[in-house]
Amino acid sequence: MKLKLMLLALFFLSGCSMLESTDTSSTTDRIDVEVTQVIDGDTIKIIYEGKEVTVRYLLMDTPETNHPRLGEQPLGKEATEANKRLIESGDVSIEFDVGDRFDDYDRLLAYIYVDSESVQEQMLESGLARVAYVFPPNTRYLDEFEQAEQIAKDDGAGIWQYENYSTDRGFNSDAYGQEDAASSAEEQTNRDCDIKGNINRSGNKIYHLPSDSSYEQTNPEEWFCSEQEAEDAGFRGVGQ
Repeated sequence: MKLKLMLLALFFLSGCSMLESTDTSSTTDRIDVEVTQVIDGDTIKIIYEGKEVTVRYLLMDTPETNHPRLGEQPLGKEATEANKRLIESGDVSIEFDVGDRFDDYDRLLAYIYVDSESVQEQMLESGLARVAYVFPPNTRYLDEFEQAEQIAKDDGAGIWQYENYSTDRGFNSDAYGQEDAASSAEEQTNRDCDIKGNINRSGNKIYHLPSDSSYEQTNPEEWFCSEQEAEDAGFRGVGQ
């Protein structure tokens, strides 16, 4: 009888212990931590439960700075520097969600705060991060993060200034800067060589000077820096 009572008592004690060890996943309490290193825009190292561990920011992704396959991506350094400025600006705390606390790389998954302000939201609103790695049930602040991301999208800030740089699968380095380079080239051409060369439906090559009444509505096939250059290319002036 005594043996049964002892076993029953051990069962209840172990049950209570298990509840205590797992009943923290749904809390929104924040834990003050010491940051030992800012690795990049979405990863830091902290002292947690007496050990140095790597923390991966929940629901957020920034361009890489030292990826073994992708290397350094555009705006990766800027994201890292912005994250570092935020982390070093005050007291840091972390908050867990209801799902897994570690990812496949044994990194702690958490929301990060500095002086009670969300680092994730600030990074997303600045345009240096995208909402990503959405794995339920770790989605507590998904709506807030998507709203912050939309602000950056509307402003065309950071990663959103070039179409197709930020994708659902990550960041496409080949797409970064292409539109900007083309735009700059066109602006340079317009500024230095302002004579428009147009080929009409009849195949006639006509150049238009800024003083011509038809200049503004003319879509150029070519640009020329002088009338002589246009004539050498086989174009004639309006009315000639």
